[in-house]
Amino acid sequence: MAINSAPQTSLLSLLYRSYPGAVSPDATEPDLRHASHKIFSQIDYSEEEKASTKLWLESVDGLQSALVKGDAAAVSGILGHLNTHLASRTTLLGTKPSVADIALYALLAPVVEKWSPEERTGEHGHHHIVRHIDLVQNSRLFGLRIPDEEKIAIDLNDVRFVPKPVDPKEEKERKKKEKAAAAAAAGVQTPDSGKPLVVGKGRPESKEAAPEGKAKEGKANKKEKKEKKEKAPKPPPAPAAPPSPSVIDLRVGHILRAINHPNADSLYVSTIDCGDAPGTENTSLDEATGKTVRTVCSGLNGLIPLPEMQDRKIVAVCNLKPVTMRGIKSCAMVLAASPRVAEGEDSHAGPVELVSPPADAPAGARVYFDGWSEGEPEKVLNPKKKVWETFQPGFTTTDSLEVAFDSSAVPAVQGQEGKPALGKLMTQGGLCTVKSLKNGTVR
Repeated sequence: MAINSAPQTSLLSLLYRSYPGAVSPDATEPDLRHASHKIFSQIDYSEEEKASTKLWLESVDGLQSALVKGDAAAVSGILGHLNTHLASRTTLLGTKPSVADIALYALLAPVVEKWSPEERTGEHGHHHIVRHIDLVQNSRLFGLRIPDEEKIAIDLNDVRFVPKPVDPKEEKERKKKEKAAAAAAAGVQTPDSGKPLVVGKGRPESKEAAPEGKAKEGKANKKEKKEKKEKAPKPPPAPAAPPSPSVIDLRVGHILRAINHPNADSLYVSTIDCGDAPGTENTSLDEATGKTVRTVCSGLNGLIPLPEMQDRKIVAVCNLKPVTMRGIKSCAMVLAASPRVAEGEDSHAGPVELVSPPADAPAGARVYFDGWSEGEPEKVLNPKKKVWETFQPGFTTTDSLEVAFDSSAVPAVQGQEGKPALGKLMTQGGLCTVKSLKNGTVR
């Protein structure tokens, strides 16, 4: 059951219970504007973040007033703005916690508790507010001391409607059209050249028209000068970098959860944190955790038990071109090892083992083959150039169950000086391994 006393009283009680060193027991009214740096003393807040916290506290006051007055239109407007703001942010400030998040929780927890499932996560629900409430009451980021019986009950699996993630390109195009419409309404056009054109004004005419002969002579001289001007020779193209598996974007991924694909018996659909920044293309915001995630389809159903796909670290290939698999867009690939098979045999028969990074490696950490880490991965591998197909035959497991790159199996890299014959797959904290498959292939 959520806190259900008066908002200011419950907030003061919550602050003192959770942060007794930062809030005086004799206080009758919380000094919220100066509370963040006392509560979260290890965090530095910029002047902009301090000003933003103040504005959000004022919004919380406005929402409280609207709730008391029963002003449904005002409440709906504030909640809509708040839900949109939280769609691309973990906290009100982005990622940093503040007292404004706690004040919002104290006010809205009793409200959200009374919402129906449709009001919470339906098509017109407030998904991101519900996610924020769950984050504040449970996350160690805030460290609130709330007994379990006082927490608002939120079923993270009960999502009635999944909002479409904001497409950065569409959002940019929308803002561009709005800007153009505003400029047109003001009587000004801004073409691609960037030079404003005022409606109703053309090129200024010269005061005196040049004689016809002079005009022709001028044109002839200009043409002659143009013909005499020699173009500067183009610089020679820079030498191409030698081929390397480092162009493949390998990262530590954290599978938050995996389910059976609704339209394919052989596929799992996983929600994976690959360390992407919010708003990155081909990602979405995970309602349950507030993390930026990728949806990944993998043909592991029947080869790896579903429980083994839950809450675990893996290695993901993050720059393959996304593909739609039975109606679900897959935006990465999970690396797994399997025995080598003779030509013509079923390469997906199993057994299969996931490649495991070190347990303490964070999601998003770069994974690379030792001796082959030069340069940055390409943004997206061009399918026509068969980049993945070129290097994958060298992905192998060793007798010591480590994953490695065998350069002798990849003709494109043979003959490069100073390169190891066998480069082990590693990330911060150590090597990437498999459970038991020796001398297997990895893909």
